[in-house]
Amino acid sequence: MVKFVLMLGLVSAGTSAFADEMLVIAHRGASGERPEHTLAAYELAIDQGADYIEPDLVVTKDLVLVARHENELSDTTDVAAREEFADRRRSKTIDGRLVSGWFAEDFTLAELRSLRAKERLPGMRPANARFDGLYSIPTFAEIVQLVRAKEAETGRTIGLYPELKHPTFLLQDEGIDSVDLLVRALREAELDDADDAVFVQSFEVGPLRRLDRLVDVPLVQLVKPDDGPADEPALRYDDMVSPSGLAEIATYADAIGTDLRLLFGPEGVPSGLVDDAREAGLAVHAWTLRKENAYLPPMLRRGTAENGTGDVLGMVTILKVQGIDGVFTDDPGLVVSALAQ
Repeated sequence: MVKFVLMLGLVSAGTSAFADEMLVIAHRGASGERPEHTLAAYELAIDQGADYIEPDLVVTKDLVLVARHENELSDTTDVAAREEFADRRRSKTIDGRLVSGWFAEDFTLAELRSLRAKERLPGMRPANARFDGLYSIPTFAEIVQLVRAKEAETGRTIGLYPELKHPTFLLQDEGIDSVDLLVRALREAELDDADDAVFVQSFEVGPLRRLDRLVDVPLVQLVKPDDGPADEPALRYDDMVSPSGLAEIATYADAIGTDLRLLFGPEGVPSGLVDDAREAGLAVHAWTLRKENAYLPPMLRRGTAENGTGDVLGMVTILKVQGIDGVFTDDPGLVVSALAQ
């Protein structure tokens, strides 16, 4: 079997050198070291040198954008242990999947303020669980305020890379237009121009097409193996990353945000997606680089522990060889260090 490390010497046609720069996008903040989507995780990522921080955005009952991995709250907050909210437990069909729990859109911002964040992967990242209960759920406005404060402190430009979570579900089932809310928030913050350090991403197509008409910031179509956009049931991501599919994406977006698995074939040989995207005029951002062995290819694992730290430098080198424009990572400090090498 061809070893994964052979990718270091296998550069697809048209990608003959390292990219000049690779953006470091802090995936939910420095979520390898702090509970994700907290101001502490975002600030640590900025301090570690991340170029962008990435908040996933959901919406409260009173129409405030807040940062959570999903609109269902039990994985990342203490809501399940809060007796006063026991009667808020619901079951909803979201993007074709039945989900039971507590949902952000059923809580006012004041109610969400009373919840506390917790580590989503305590088995993989037990050290992060030390911070359970310390942090509240931040609003998008608070994240913008943090970024501006850190820009003033450091003299650096720090980008924002929000993702709208389940916008079609929220609009059709809950009557909440998260696209409109985000556009208003960007305009109020004066972050809606092409030269602002903002990318907006979504797995769905329709919301990105709307955003393309409403704001000038770069847009990113997220893609992954199998499955397809929730708002386009007949469309598959596999088709969207074909040359003709990428050309269509380029009519409304500026980049693709791709699952790392789409970049390589079964034996680690580059798939050609980067070159096809370049041909269509699209930048390529890859997700998600994590330090733990469980998330790295076999040849980049070190030791036998699933949560042991693997060869992040090796993974960064592979992505540089591919000419990736940006990488989402839970461990921005390690990736910044690897890029410096």
